[in-house]
Amino acid sequence: MLMHPFLNIPYNPSVEHFLGGFDIYDREESLGGELSAYDPECPADRKFLISNFIVKRFAGLSYRHKFVLFFVLEEALDGDSSVFSEILEHNPLSHSLLPPGWNEMKDPRAFFNDVYAMLSEAWVGELYKASQEDSLAW
Repeated sequence: MLMHPFLNIPYNPSVEHFLGGFDIYDREESLGGELSAYDPECPADRKFLISNFIVKRFAGLSYRHKFVLFFVLEEALDGDSSVFSEILEHNPLSHSLLPPGWNEMKDPRAFFNDVYAMLSEAWVGELYKASQEDSLAW
């Protein structure tokens, strides 16, 4: 079983993991201020956000962890689109907070489609390498 890279528990990522770099909880002025300059619905801004807050954030993961994380996103994109809107909804009881307005994104699926496309390109070699192994042996 593939273990979490930093904890002694099985690695079980969810689509929400892709938004961790955008969590402004207790950083509303610093990171929140920086992210407020970008519109996640603007293609150019979205490319910057994904590159700097997702692709770079996961750069240190092993190819196996990237493969599992990527598969979670692929499955979500093959499923019901409402999951992406639900992920962006603000939960007042949560210790995580996305930038203002992200919960009002008109097409959250498009954001995650772009994440998928950019990760497909950035991780092509690592995804191929992992696909050649028996993931049950991890």
